[in-house]
Amino acid sequence: MPWREAMAPVRMRRVAVIVPQAGLREALVRIATAGCVELDRVEDAAPGAAALRLQRLRGRGAPAGPDGAAAPVLALGVPDLDLLELRRGVGLLAGEAQLEERAAGAVRRGEVAALAGWCPAGQMARVADRLAAAGGALVPLPAPYGADPPTLLRPGGHVSFTPLVTTYGTPAYADLDPSWPAGLAYVAMFGIMFGDVGHGALLVLGALALRLGRPRRLARLSRLWPFLVGAGAAAMLAGTAYGEFFGPTGLLPVLWLNPLQAPARLLAAAVLLGAGLLALAHTAGAVNRAREGGLGTALYSATGCAGLLFYLGLALAAAGLLLRLPTATVIGAVLAAAGLALVASGLFRATAGGGAGFAETVVRLFDVVVRTGTNTLSFARLAAFGLTHAALADLVWRGTRGLAGHGVAGVAGAVLLFAGGTALSFALEALVAGVQALRLEFYELFSRLFETEGRPFRPWHVPLAEPADPTANPAANRTTKVSPCSPG
Repeated sequence: MPWREAMAPVRMRRVAVIVPQAGLREALVRIATAGCVELDRVEDAAPGAAALRLQRLRGRGAPAGPDGAAAPVLALGVPDLDLLELRRGVGLLAGEAQLEERAAGAVRRGEVAALAGWCPAGQMARVADRLAAAGGALVPLPAPYGADPPTLLRPGGHVSFTPLVTTYGTPAYADLDPSWPAGLAYVAMFGIMFGDVGHGALLVLGALALRLGRPRRLARLSRLWPFLVGAGAAAMLAGTAYGEFFGPTGLLPVLWLNPLQAPARLLAAAVLLGAGLLALAHTAGAVNRAREGGLGTALYSATGCAGLLFYLGLALAAAGLLLRLPTATVIGAVLAAAGLALVASGLFRATAGGGAGFAETVVRLFDVVVRTGTNTLSFARLAAFGLTHAALADLVWRGTRGLAGHGVAGVAGAVLLFAGGTALSFALEALVAGVQALRLEFYELFSRLFETEGRPFRPWHVPLAEPADPTANPAANRTTKVSPCSPG
């Protein structure tokens, strides 16, 4: 797959489902079981016959599914709704109610019915084949003017960082999909704050257990295992650089620096890393602004080209001052001033003009400058919490060594202190590092990437029920395992 496609949401196509009216139900069943099409729905549609029966059953305390609502299923043939109500076939009635709702949105002309919706471009051939078996067709349509397609981020197979992005929100369809870069940045920041080979190895072991569904009560969190593996591996790499293995035990040499002995170098490295990440976020934000509103929007936006020019100029000027390079300082100052002027122009154009618009522009421009500085310095927390983690591990190790020299009782106390102290510092610092890395990701980086909210792609997916004759024994129906389509 070309990298340009991998860095963008799944391409969507506006489609029309055209079928003979006599085959509308069969076509809808095929669409529901495929789980690839998001059909337009009619708002405030009157409930159908199945929906009314379902309401009566629920009013009489009909059984519900594990999530508090009946799990809908569909039958291949037209079920007897009265018999379903009599036998309390809640799942089948719920599926029929959804089918009725979609059918109500069909446009009917003579013997033909049509529905509109969205489908991933890579799945159109599959859906078309399923509809052809019901005498229907899937026809591509031009996207309606002013309507944004729904967003479907690529799942990424068995290892995916998509939950990191979707937890923040749904990107606009035109925006880049930053899942992999954001995931790598997250685990790198976590590792800097949690640098210890032993602690990182424990995280990796925990991730593998979670991947295998252990413990079972945490099985619903299994999709987070890639984050834990990445975070553990990053912590092990950072711990190797720090020479930390369950603290400063001396089992590993210091390859780069000891956090407690060189805090200034660690602080400078953290801020430098943050500046690089912010520059990348500004670059991606400029691409997003161009994809959302064109080059004109990107040129004047504080999270677009203007903001990128200001930030790069500011970084160059700061580097020139630190390295005593006057030429670089002057060039950086000029670039920063040019970027700030473009930002000011864009902010003023968004106001009503006049004195009030000028005052609003000055205030917002001041906020842009302040936020740029504070966001960069905010990455100093990577060093701060890295120092905290190292200090706690050092405290546990010092106490362990002190007790170990006092006979058998001292050795037993040392073992207990090491185990308890390690568990406490591990739990505390893992939580802190995870939250702080997430905060930096969301507030410092994603705030520059995303300005508009998209809407998620929600394909209609209802599985089939067995046996094929649902009126034979609705209580004994089993759900047929039919997986929804992959984005392609």
